[in-house]
Amino acid sequence: MRNRRFVVSIAAAALFLSFATLGFADDRNDNNGDGNACKGLPSYASLQKQLAAAQAQSNGGFGLNMWATIVNRDGVVCAVAFTGKNRGDQWPGSRVISAQKANTANAFSLPTLALSTANLYSAVQPGGSLYGLQASNPVDTDVAYRGNSANYGQENDPMVGGKIGGVNVFGGGLALYNSNKVLVGALGVSGDSSCADHNIAWETRQGLGLDWVPAGVSGDLLHPDNIVYDITPQLGQMPGVSAQGWGHPVCSTDASAVAAHLTAIRRK
Repeated sequence: MRNRRFVVSIAAAALFLSFATLGFADDRNDNNGDGNACKGLPSYASLQKQLAAAQAQSNGGFGLNMWATIVNRDGVVCAVAFTGKNRGDQWPGSRVISAQKANTANAFSLPTLALSTANLYSAVQPGGSLYGLQASNPVDTDVAYRGNSANYGQENDPMVGGKIGGVNVFGGGLALYNSNKVLVGALGVSGDSSCADHNIAWETRQGLGLDWVPAGVSGDLLHPDNIVYDITPQLGQMPGVSAQGWGHPVCSTDASAVAAHLTAIRRK
């Protein structure tokens, strides 16, 4: 009798774990409820290829290797990649930052208005129109750090399928719009200066063909969500005051020059 109760208990525990596993799989693979949470977004291979091509260009940074993450419109991580030979060839901390940037650009862009993470820097400073935003929507650390580190940046990166969360307010995050001008998610890039991150993200997005951005706050119709360098130094403040309210600090004259000549957004 005791053996029978033991067998029943084991079977019940196994059934419970099976349901729990199924539920976890649903959360990772079907956040939209349609069986394919990442439909219409670039594959891991495409992201890796375009990130490497963008990083190889002059970007005004230090020439460092990069991380990139793509999320869908619900903030579900769809792909994570890097440019080095292994995961230690780029700053380990930039893996989660790239995901955080992707989440931010997605979370605060709309079908008719894109906000890059670079556009948010001045707005979240004390006295800014979005002060406190950076403290909202924290990173889900269970998603960020779960799984085998050996899989970081691979097709089976443990973040894939999870909702990462997080808000980042410096360059490197861009919303993704397809050729029908539909907002489908966002891209985050990290691993160099924040200004170089923005430039590399821009070129990566263009390479992926997801740069059909309808409008933004930059004041440039051809580059609506481009980084804005309009901060005037002011005594007692670092770095100063943004004329438009969407400014980002200058990292280097080279990075600023690259940003000024980025390929225009597709608008036809």
